Amino acid sequence: MTVHFVGAGPGAADLITLRAAALLAAADVVLYPGTYLDAAVLEHCRAGVRLVDTQHLDLDRITAAVVEEHAAGQEVVRLTSGDPSLYSALTEQTRRLDAAGVPWDVTPGVPAYAAAAAAVGRELTVPEVAQTVVLTRTQARSTAMPSSESLEAYAATGATLAIHLAITRTAELMARVEPHLGADCPVVVVYRASQPEQVVLRGTVATIGDQVEQAGLRQAAVVLVGRALGQDPLLVESHLYSAGRTRPTDTAQPPHR
Repeated sequence: MTVHFVGAGPGAADLITLRAAALLAAADVVLYPGTYLDAAVLEHCRAGVRLVDTQHLDLDRITAAVVEEHAAGQEVVRLTSGDPSLYSALTEQTRRLDAAGVPWDVTPGVPAYAAAAAAVGRELTVPEVAQTVVLTRTQARSTAMPSSESLEAYAATGATLAIHLAITRTAELMARVEPHLGADCPVVVVYRASQPEQVVLRGTVATIGDQVEQAGLRQAAVVLVGRALGQDPLLVESHLYSAGRTRPTDTAQPPHR
């Protein structure tokens, strides 16, 4: 049997993939991050499944549980919030499983930053405004950031910033990006994107810190910063869909159903 790392998406039970739903339905044991996950996602599991909330467990205890259940012949799913490719400790966990000789695979999920952008109906890459999205975090009581990955350096590029795991330091972070993006640069904060408790805050670099404090947000939120989030009309439209772009003649027939 193979241990499955599965992206649970941003939290809504209907925003997981068909593959994820099938894996949950077949699992004997599901380890899930209770801090970030809407319990409704677990309704995809079958009756009698063993559920393990990992929010109070360290990686060694999580891995030990996975290895033990796998050795007992159980079908194991390790759920991660959002997508396993971002801030999921996938590398640390799979290294331990490799050492234990346990096979594993990965099923992607809808990332939280994408759900946050969807909540406010904004594209993060607007022609000639921003064509790059930076997915990053900052350091507080966490592992050190690489010295080359400063928030100021990313802000200076003008790219749209998607800042994770930093909601309690919003005001401080906005003070760091303001010299590069301006006090009036649009900011969106989405707490528990797609979940029933979702909270959306819209403001600017100058105002969003106070809004976050007043809302009392302390976890499970994404901070989006950038000019692409503004309401200004487009000055340039995408070349890909331009009426003036030369396109090959389409002779393909639509698929039959």
